[in-house]
Amino acid sequence: METNFNTDQEKQELKQLASKKVLKLKSFYKHTFLYIIGITLFLLKEYTELPLHVFPIQFLNGVVMIIWSAVYIGSAIDVFASFKIFDEDWEARKVKSILDKREKKQKWE
Repeated sequence: METNFNTDQEKQELKQLASKKVLKLKSFYKHTFLYIIGITLFLLKEYTELPLHVFPIQFLNGVVMIIWSAVYIGSAIDVFASFKIFDEDWEARKVKSILDKREKKQKWE
């Protein structure tokens, strides 16, 4: 009985980790979409004669795009490098260590 509880608990922990990864990836894809729109508007504003002087677009300048690019690159490194560095084996070891700590605390004998 206790073994089934532990495997169920491990499965639940793995599902939570996977759901966090999916949310992180979804957020990164949204950020990518907005970044592409921002870059496109910046390039259109800077290198064409289009009248793009509406409120939010008029503040897109080089400094804003450099900062946004740095944040975007940092976000990409966070999402994809963490997938490479913290692979499934690392996750399994981490979940096991967390569950072992909980199990040690819950021993009442």
